[in-house]
Amino acid sequence: MGHNIYFDLYINASKQQVFDAFCLPEHLNSWWTLKSSGQPELGATYNLNFTDTYNWFAKVSDIKPNEHFYLKMVNSDNDWMSTTFGITLEEDNNRTLVKFSHINWLENNHHYRFSAFCWSQLLQGLKNYIEKDIIIPFEKRN
Repeated sequence: MGHNIYFDLYINASKQQVFDAFCLPEHLNSWWTLKSSGQPELGATYNLNFTDTYNWFAKVSDIKPNEHFYLKMVNSDNDWMSTTFGITLEEDNNRTLVKFSHINWLENNHHYRFSAFCWSQLLQGLKNYIEKDIIIPFEKRN
């Protein structure tokens, strides 16, 4: 049985703004990756580069524009290889409810628990990026 990470958060922005910030490389690089590439299209490959050592790839496994977006890892370290992560968006009183998941971890190990901690901080960074236009330099992100 796999282990899963789930977070819900509200962002004071439209679903399209949140979707774009989570899916488009020019936005990903402002809150998550060092550099990334990819198109939000079913089956498209994303390059998620954090360092030369952590230069990973994922495929878009499920997408409905402004509704949901999920990436399945295809080249990463062993812990992330089995996983899929992404968001489902719901409108809620002029804000967006972001339902984040990172599922199918094989082990409840250090990397799983540390990744859960990092995702919580990164999602706060996503919120601050969208709401306040705050970009934390890559070297200061966990």
